[in-house]
Amino acid sequence: VQLQASGGGLVQPGGSLRLSCAASGSIFDIDVMRWYRQAPGKERELVATISSFGITNYANSVKGRFTISRDNAKNTVYLQMNSLKPEDTANYYCNADVRNTARSLTNYWGQGTLVTVSS
Repeated sequence: VQLQASGGGLVQPGGSLRLSCAASGSIFDIDVMRWYRQAPGKERELVATISSFGITNYANSVKGRFTISRDNAKNTVYLQMNSLKPEDTANYYCNADVRNTARSLTNYWGQGTLVTVSS
């Protein structure tokens, strides 16, 4: 199983970006999907989670600005980021609990996608 993240880039403060992360491989289904971020010199932090039923949770720092969503048919999770601030600059990583065709549940990480918020 692989998670492939995309959508990062350079954006001005107040702007928007949409990140995507697609899972591929021997997948039966996917339980919780998450986005983390890690800024230079800081620890990795959990940004948002979404359950298989669509229940979402957010870090206080992004509530009201970021929206996590998923397309179960495409095994893909999204992170819509609005009103971006310089402090949102970080590498963003997707993470998912994937049940394979043998019904074994494993946690996977995608590669990072860099988001830079700067004028």
